[in-house]
Amino acid sequence: MFSPFSAPSGSAAKNLTRLSVVGGIAATALLLLAGPASAHVSVQPQGEAAKGGYATINFKVPNERDDASTVKVEVNFPTDHPLASVSPQAVPGWKIDVTKSKLAKPLEMHGNTITEAVSKVTWTAAGSKIAPGYFQQFPLSVGQLPEDADQLVFKAIQTYDNKEVVRWIEEPKEGAAEPENPAPVLKLSAAGDDEHGGAADKHAAEPAAAQVGAKAADTATGTASADSSDTTARVLGIVGIVVGVAGVAYGVLAGRRRTTA
Repeated sequence: MFSPFSAPSGSAAKNLTRLSVVGGIAATALLLLAGPASAHVSVQPQGEAAKGGYATINFKVPNERDDASTVKVEVNFPTDHPLASVSPQAVPGWKIDVTKSKLAKPLEMHGNTITEAVSKVTWTAAGSKIAPGYFQQFPLSVGQLPEDADQLVFKAIQTYDNKEVVRWIEEPKEGAAEPENPAPVLKLSAAGDDEHGGAADKHAAEPAAAQVGAKAADTATGTASADSSDTTARVLGIVGIVVGVAGVAYGVLAGRRRTTA
């Protein structure tokens, strides 16, 4: 008769080992699925963002909630390295407000004295939202980028239609773990040889921004669809693994019942 305290037979031991391996695979797959679920507001240049030059940059805003849509995005500009020239690209279904503030210390740009700079850009939904499972890009043409900095930190605030507010304002520290709500960081490349530091000229950057804006909606929808399909495939794969685990477990239990009998 089978005793619960006796060592399992060779066949049962193999089944138990197989069950452990399959269970471990299932647990690993679940972790892999959960890993990419976390996303945050980020900023990336179109091409280069060279020191001393102009660039077109995109703020990428994913919707992280399953039951709410993003209806407002605020991006605060760094005060230690103010940007005097900021031109937003129109985004269909979104109202754009550009806020300027007086500078404590005026800037010299192309022979002109600049006494104010953009301190915040706000996008507010006006007929459109960022729905669950989607993201939206918000392009800007900016300059003149500082020559004495390696990066610019932008603090962003994301508002959902259920009144939830997420503050992406924590500055990442080199060598430290990523904070829970990291602020978008724009990395600056080395200046080039031309008069604008190797980056695109302001007049070249603005048409680039227009091209980015014209394709932003299609890019967002296409990428979101791809991400959704990828997630669906992973979920179906994990369901298959879990069903397999259940089948192996049932086989082991059935074998034990036959042995007992």
